[in-house]
Amino acid sequence: MVASNFRFFPRLLLAGALIGLAGCSPQQGHDIVSQFGNGKPSELFQTSVDRMATLAMRDNLQSLYLLMNKLYLRNPNQLTLSGYLDAATAERQIRIAIEQRQPLPQLGNRRDLAALSYALSPEFRGDRVGAFIYAIGSMLITAHGGRTEFYMTDTLDPLFINNAARNIEKATWMLSQRQDANGVLLLFSNEISEEGSNLSFAVEFGKVVARLDLLAELLDERYRRIGLNYAQSLLLMNFLPVQ
Repeated sequence: MVASNFRFFPRLLLAGALIGLAGCSPQQGHDIVSQFGNGKPSELFQTSVDRMATLAMRDNLQSLYLLMNKLYLRNPNQLTLSGYLDAATAERQIRIAIEQRQPLPQLGNRRDLAALSYALSPEFRGDRVGAFIYAIGSMLITAHGGRTEFYMTDTLDPLFINNAARNIEKATWMLSQRQDANGVLLLFSNEISEEGSNLSFAVEFGKVVARLDLLAELLDERYRRIGLNYAQSLLLMNFLPVQ
């Protein structure tokens, strides 16, 4: 019975959409149809916050992959340590490991925070670029409940997402400060010199932090409103809707 209702639900939504289109002008109807055509059926099961969280995760991972490419360019010696023939292959393997939640061999079974601490430690001897990006990507997905797409049945904790933003801020600072025994930076990223400045790494990390902060604030407000609505219902002695 439940499965039957689940299959019937998209048809019901489609019927409702068609009825709504009947009351629109031709131009409005065309615009609405175009918007439906650009989306995926699964979006019907996403709230606006779910959709935003999904898009933010997509953009944050893309930012990490861009940073990985830039870090390999700034630290070509790390590509040699990766064991891959070229940067494209290394980046593809790191991306697969992040998105499919696979362990990275050079990090053992370490993930998210444990992997991040190890990747930025002087004791680590592998490809530090790949390990660093993998660790942040793993941490991001963990903070989002182990998912990269979100639907009505999913719950996101704004505290964990806020913590992820703060962790990235700390990791960015550590990236610019950590040195080996000879006083050489473990990884080269931002550069400020007489020849010029390159702060693109800080800018891209800043975008990730900003997206996380915005999502955490929206989630916090959504749950706050749920609590307020419940409190108002108690105050007014209203029964809560059950369907």
